[in-house]
Amino acid sequence: MNKRFAIKLLASSALLAGALGTFGIAHAQTKLKWAHVYEVSEPFHKNAVWAGEEIKKRTNGRYEIQVFPASSLGKESDINQGLTLGTVDIIYTGASFAGRSYQPLSVTYFPFIFRDSEHLLKYAKSDVFKELAKGYDDKTGNHVMALTYYGARNVTSTASRPIAKPEDMKGLKIRVPDAPAYLAFPKALGANPTPIAFAEVYLALQNGTVDAQENPLPTIEAKKFYEVQKNISLTGHIIDSLLTIMSPSAWGKLSPEDRKIFGEVLSEAADKTGREIIAAEMRLADEFKKRGNNVITVDKNAFRQAVLKATTPAEQGYRQQDYDRIVNMK
Repeated sequence: MNKRFAIKLLASSALLAGALGTFGIAHAQTKLKWAHVYEVSEPFHKNAVWAGEEIKKRTNGRYEIQVFPASSLGKESDINQGLTLGTVDIIYTGASFAGRSYQPLSVTYFPFIFRDSEHLLKYAKSDVFKELAKGYDDKTGNHVMALTYYGARNVTSTASRPIAKPEDMKGLKIRVPDAPAYLAFPKALGANPTPIAFAEVYLALQNGTVDAQENPLPTIEAKKFYEVQKNISLTGHIIDSLLTIMSPSAWGKLSPEDRKIFGEVLSEAADKTGREIIAAEMRLADEFKKRGNNVITVDKNAFRQAVLKATTPAEQGYRQQDYDRIVNMK
């Protein structure tokens, strides 16, 4: 009898411990929201999902990240505000939007500051980027986790407005993101920039609200802008990137060990995404030609000189020393 009672007692204790353990894990798990404005088919989303799964695995399930794509939690300006409000925990955003809170960070949007993708990737590991990111962190309380290569921005336009030289931009009604950093290029060349939210661009192009827009080739494909824009001009006027940013509340709750895990995983996700975008850019110009688009190779130096003749980094609110350090990066 004593032996049988002891076995039952051990079994009951094990069940109770299991139940309490399960409750403890569930109770201890922290769920985080990651918001962005990109499509589920794009590398940004796919690698955000990968990062969420990897963080869950490396933290033994203490953190679960749900990714909300395609502006489902709001426009880019909304999700930036959401970091402060606590409605989102992690976002992808351009430094153009983050620069509303700390303008020096958006110096990378001055046209033709970068030569190519390799130049931007060197900047991502540079002291100047670390200093600018820290300035943003100190000003906002948010924390920049990684920089992802987004692509070279190119102009697409309606059939009647091919853009082959700087003069062709004059009077062009072109959609730009709703952030001041994007205005320098079109304004310097006499175009009429029209801020429109990302989710509304296709319809604006389709119904003629604007004549043109500008984005990297992978985005032009993912958002199907090529369907409603005949011309694709390879201006490459901005070599763009995305920042992965955590909210003060989410970052502040992480232990030193978990901060290391988040940093490593989000940097890995940024690297993976950048490689995929660069590979896509290499093939897409030919694919658009096969689809019947008019792909125009322009003299980028002519566009650069026209911009520099019309404006300077200081006139756009940037610090000249930041611009010089980036431009002269080898």
